[in-house]
Amino acid sequence: MKFINREFSLFILMGGINTLLGYAIYALFLLFLPYTISYTLSYGLGIFIAYYLNSRFVFKTKFSLAKAAQYPLVYVFQYIAGVLILRLLVGVFAIHVLIAPIIVVGFTIPLTFFLSRFILKERSRFY
Repeated sequence: MKFINREFSLFILMGGINTLLGYAIYALFLLFLPYTISYTLSYGLGIFIAYYLNSRFVFKTKFSLAKAAQYPLVYVFQYIAGVLILRLLVGVFAIHVLIAPIIVVGFTIPLTFFLSRFILKERSRFY
């Protein structure tokens, strides 16, 4: 369990770095592209930056084209889970639409961590 706590702490740190890099890339693209295209490109690059940071620093795994191709699925699942939880929080529990996404992050970060770990770690090293 101590190992997972260390990995999770590094995952949070790398997520913060990725967020800052993604924002910087977005701001750079804004210099010559519309904001929607800038956002889309920076989001896509952010997924691959996350793959690099998590592979190298969090889970310490070797780079793999197959894993890099699977890694965007983490963010597909994160998005779907986020939307479902958001709808539940707002529609069922009547949580304000400005507060609910903050709660969603609390649910999706662990999900993203475990999905990332599942894809990036060798199955024999997963447990």
